[in-house]
Amino acid sequence: MAVVKDAVWSERGTTPDAIEAALRGLVKQRHAENGGFMPARALNMIAFVEHRFAGEIANRLSRVGRYHASRTIVLSYEPKRTSLDARAIVSSELEPAEGELGLLRETVVVEIGERHLDDLVTIADPLVLSDITTLLWSPHGHGDMADPLLDIAQVVLIDSREEPSFGEAIERACKLSHEAYVVDLAWLRSTPWRERIASAFDRPAMRAELERIESVSVRHHPASTVAAMLFVGWLASRLDWRPRRLEESGQTLIGAADAHGREIAIHLERAPEQQAPGLDGVAVATDSGRRIELKRGDGGLRARSRDPQGHEREWTILGASRGEGGILGEGIRQALLRDPTYVGALEAVEAMAP
Repeated sequence: MAVVKDAVWSERGTTPDAIEAALRGLVKQRHAENGGFMPARALNMIAFVEHRFAGEIANRLSRVGRYHASRTIVLSYEPKRTSLDARAIVSSELEPAEGELGLLRETVVVEIGERHLDDLVTIADPLVLSDITTLLWSPHGHGDMADPLLDIAQVVLIDSREEPSFGEAIERACKLSHEAYVVDLAWLRSTPWRERIASAFDRPAMRAELERIESVSVRHHPASTVAAMLFVGWLASRLDWRPRRLEESGQTLIGAADAHGREIAIHLERAPEQQAPGLDGVAVATDSGRRIELKRGDGGLRARSRDPQGHEREWTILGASRGEGGILGEGIRQALLRDPTYVGALEAVEAMAP
């Protein structure tokens, strides 16, 4: 298969109808050139971004691999802009050979200014593909400006670590969860940790140990307090714990949860030396003397377990980290799925919030 050049259109002082017509024209052009080209029709994505960060967002989206949205609409905001300018791109990775199909992805960048903020829905609505899910993403703290677009979006992508404080992050996530299906990148950063802890207790012989957990400890990036709280919230919601409000003490949050007459100690500690967002380590201990630890390491997670007899073993879980590009790609993929555990974990986090 040959590499395909992008089909591009641009216009200054344009309209949403003209942009949509241009997209249709580019798709038809590509299909006329090769009948194997077909437009992808799975997911819309609307990204509201500040103009000065548009290049960064484009780079982030270029690293999501096969999880690109079918049509991506970037609303690039520059306060002083007065005209509505746009650029549309229809692309495919490879030219399909005879008898094969090649999916076309559509991207449109619409340059907007402050004067256009009251018309965001009017601008974006003609550009979204009908009858498929629409995902709204507003990175860099512009959620308040983009919120009117919730009228045409069914899913909202957030990153709780971008909020000014973890209290505000929790408040916003709870608010949005009542209006749309929320995909939180902070939650997805804890996925490998949740999967490994769940698998550690998956064997029938280990199930009884779940009822004997006495403490949970988490170390995390200083800006990833919500990710750490969501990890504990996940355990609380799945094991029917009732967490109490955490108290802040220096670099730690300390508290407890009630578990049918037992008390579970909770300890969240910031790791100032950690550079990557997310968790640095977790430890779960039971009153039988069992302890399971996971620690971030090169190439994966470093695991250590101790049984009630004091026997210890260590091993490395390879490939557990997906990097920030993989996290964003998974966030886009999750827009087409439904994770029933996030809301329960978020409700537990709301109860723990200092």
